[in-house]
Amino acid sequence: MQLVVARVGRAHGIKGEVTVEVRTDEPELRLAPGQVLATEPPEAGPLTIESGRVHSGRLLLRFAGVAGRDAAEALRNTLLVAEVDPEQRPDDPEEFYDHQLIGLDVVTTGGEPIGEVREMAHLPAQDLLVVARPDGGEVFVPFVEAIVPTIDIERRRVVVDPPPGLLDDAADDSGGASAEAGS
Repeated sequence: MQLVVARVGRAHGIKGEVTVEVRTDEPELRLAPGQVLATEPPEAGPLTIESGRVHSGRLLLRFAGVAGRDAAEALRNTLLVAEVDPEQRPDDPEEFYDHQLIGLDVVTTGGEPIGEVREMAHLPAQDLLVVARPDGGEVFVPFVEAIVPTIDIERRRVVVDPPPGLLDDAADDSGGASAEAGS
């Protein structure tokens, strides 16, 4: 199974390094020197990580064959994709890969069906579950323990304890709660 593990940002310096937006909880494994990553768009890769370092709190990578600022800048916004065994799970039992959550049914603590996890949105402030509603709308649910107390992979369901208004607004106006949930 292929998972997006990072997005290439802007070039850094003149020697071909790039900043990356990390999208994995295991960057030391997925973004280590020697790793060969597929890309989206596919014509940008595959890319082999030659070196990596942290500079001012940001991860910088250099790829084999990418020499100079112009070549590095040409990779901007490219997604880096790793091949992962679909049965593999994070070491921490409280963590999940995105592909494990997508497709799970979402219900309230009272058992009321809400919809199905369509995707994960990884924002700088927090992660959100994007839940497709049966009526065709969607709602963004902050992926925090207070609101998402239970994830049961085996039973294929996510239990949510939504604060007042989170789901009510979504039923009335599919865009209203979505914008507010990320605030």
